[in-house]
Amino acid sequence: MNSKDLARYIEQSQGISKPWLLIQLRLKKLEESKESLSETEYINQLMDIHQDLMKLGEWWIGRENEVFGSSL
Repeated sequence: MNSKDLARYIEQSQGISKPWLLIQLRLKKLEESKESLSETEYINQLMDIHQDLMKLGEWWIGRENEVFGSSL
């Protein structure tokens, strides 16, 4: 799946409010542009994505069904 397909999936599944899907999209776009980036640029962008992922924390605890749509 490329970034366009992933973006389409996120849009169609109303995943725009699901930050972990947006992180996946950013990672996919970074992967696709890796060849055109310097190593430093790539690492900086990857670190930025990682930092945003870590900010998500455990906000979902107690809301698993609502957020992930499954029963745990």
